[in-house]
Order: sequence, then structure tokens, then C-alpha cells
Amino acid sequence: MSKATTIKAVETLACDAGWRNYHFVKVTTEDGLVGWSEFDEGFGAPGVTAAIERLSARVVGKNTFQHERIYAELFAATRPAAGGVVALALGAIENALLDAKAKALGVPCYELLGGKIRDRVRVYWSHCATWRINHPDWYKPAITDLDGVKAIGREVREKKFSAMKTNIFVYTDGKPTGWRPGFGSPFEPEINVDRNVLRNLCMHLEAIRDGAGPDVDLLLDLNFNAKTEGYLKILRAIADMDMFWVEIDTFNPQALGYIRRRSPHPISSCETLLGLREFLPYFTEQAMDVAIIDTPWNGVWQSMKIANAAEHFEVNVAPHNFYGHLCTMMNAHFCAAVPNLRIMETDIDRLAWDHELFTHVPDYVDDHLVIPDRPGWGTEPNEEGLRAHPPKNKGGLLNYGLKK
Repeated sequence: MSKATTIKAVETLACDAGWRNYHFVKVTTEDGLVGWSEFDEGFGAPGVTAAIERLSARVVGKNTFQHERIYAELFAATRPAAGGVVALALGAIENALLDAKAKALGVPCYELLGGKIRDRVRVYWSHCATWRINHPDWYKPAITDLDGVKAIGREVREKKFSAMKTNIFVYTDGKPTGWRPGFGSPFEPEINVDRNVLRNLCMHLEAIRDGAGPDVDLLLDLNFNAKTEGYLKILRAIADMDMFWVEIDTFNPQALGYIRRRSPHPISSCETLLGLREFLPYFTEQAMDVAIIDTPWNGVWQSMKIANAAEHFEVNVAPHNFYGHLCTMMNAHFCAAVPNLRIMETDIDRLAWDHELFTHVPDYVDDHLVIPDRPGWGTEPNEEGLRAHPPKNKGGLLNYGLKK
């Protein structure tokens, strides 16, 4: 092991990201080489930073190139509490090691994954209308009615994106409100789907389709917002709509398989799963058409293993990507190298200061993201920019439903 590859320090940093914070791991080698990754605490996972900091003592002094060994050692040390926040910490550390290793070799990260298959990746505009409705202070222009929903559909088409994904909304006196009882907003733990929700969802989808026209693919994310009965009700209500996929989260692979076999539309799922062991029951059940993998959570190297298993079951994959620009670049390298890719998620609506936080931003040409050829992930946090936007004490899903 040379001095150049020995890990000297593992640090965590964070910054303000509007309704949440962005979080980063910084790995520094003895000769000053720096590897970065982005992770998240806002999507139902508080405490990842603490886990990373506790695990870092077992990383310092190790060889940056031996990321598989480091991951295996950390997994062994945390095996009694595998999964959850611990798994997210392991994924964040792995991703920073990949960046450092690629930079040491002077190659893009996709070269570590077998080399790139494609130079550009088709993307869909995620949280279309969603961010401008749910977070109008951060994403402009705010959407306050169906005319605004129709307008953003038109904007997607005019900006030459070929696919968009939205969520569930109900309209009270014409004003939309996000309907997400699966995340406690509103707090309805029974998570039933009534006629009002169905009527409003159809109205919302028809408006965004009207604006986008017939040639833009439409995706719908239902998250954890129903149980099996409710998901089937929604699928029946939108049976005649042309849907690219309907995204459904459930902790029961048999329930999802039951839904898929009765669905008129393709089903995607699994964005909250951690590790191949959690994905396998869904694969064996043939529960979804597209497996969504959160590579910041799982680690890109581990995510390639999940994608390989998906290939065995004749299932394509798509990355879960609704974080900062570094996560987008991490996912871009995964998408460049993985054979069985369906499409890539990305958020086009951004914070006003997002570009200040990173050395490079994603390059979109029409409806594709161009894969960068710079060493590592192709971007890294701008520490001066992070300091200019210090993190808040709260944010993310834990704030959903709370009065301001």
C-alpha cells in the first residue's frame, strides 16, 4: 500500500437545501487526494451522519483501493444491526472511496464499473408540478391551480424533455395540496383511498397531460400512499390513461406481485430497499417491471450487484435520484455502465443556489444527460459554497405535516 492510497481522514459536511439539507462524505488520503459522496438524512433516515462518523475509525488507515474489503469489514462490524441507517452509512462511505480510487487512477468512476455502455442517458423530469406545489418558496413559479399544472406540462415539452413524473394531489377550492398519508401528511394511518382522491388524481393527471401533449411519457409515483386495495382502485381509475409506469412502494413483495398481475400499466418499485437480500424476494415474486435502486443509499458498487441480479430475472433498473447534483453524477456513472437500464430520474426544478454548491452541474441535451469524462464522479462539492449556506436543524420528511 502506497502513501497515496492510505486513508487519512473521513469527514461529513452539510448545507442548506431549502426544505431539507444536503449531506456529504469527504475522504482524504495521506497525499491529499479527496474523494466525495453525497448522502441523505431527509428521506426518513435521520442519524446517518452519526453512523458515518462512528464507522470512520475503521476506515482511516485503510487502502482506498480496497473498497470491497472495507465494505465487508464494516458490514461484519455492524451485522447485528444490518440495514437501515447503518446500511446508508456504508453506502455513503463506499461511494466516497470509489471517487477517490477513480481520481487516483485518473479515470471516470464508470471505468471502475466495467466501462460505459452509453454516452448519454435518457432522463425523466421528476416531481413535475410536485416541487412547485409542495415547496413554492423554493421552486418557482409556484403552482396554485390546474392552470399551473397544465403550464408545467407544456414547459416540459417546450424544453424538449420526453418524460415526466408527478404525484398525488387533491384540490380544495381549486388549490392543490399534496396527498401523502403514507408519510403522515395528512395523518391517516389506515391509508384508504376514497372517491375524492381518485377524482382529484385523475383531474391532475389529465391537466398535466393536456399541457404536455400526447408524445411526452407520463409517470406516476404513488409512494407508500395506499394499501393493496387502494393501489388497485387507483390503477382501475387510470386504466385508460397512457402511463409509462406507476411507481408503488410496499414492504410486501407478494402484495406487489398481486398488484402487478392486475395492473394495466407497468409497475416500478423498490427505491427504499437496501442490499441484494431485500431485493431478491421482489425479483423471485416477479413483483415489478422496473427495479428502482437508490445508489447513494446502497453504494454504487453494491448497486451494480443488485442490477446484475435484476438482469437474471429479466428486470430493468432505474436509479432513485432526487438529491443534489453530486448524487445525480453518481447515478449517471451507474447508468452509463449498467446494461439493463430503463431510464434515469432527475429533478429539473432546482434551488436558486444549487449551482453554487458544486464544481460542475449536470449537462442536459434535450431529454438526455451527457456522461462526464472527468476523473471520479465528475463533480464535487464547493466547500466555500457549502459554508455560504449553512445547514438547518430540521427538514425533510420529518417536517411533513408539521405546522410552520
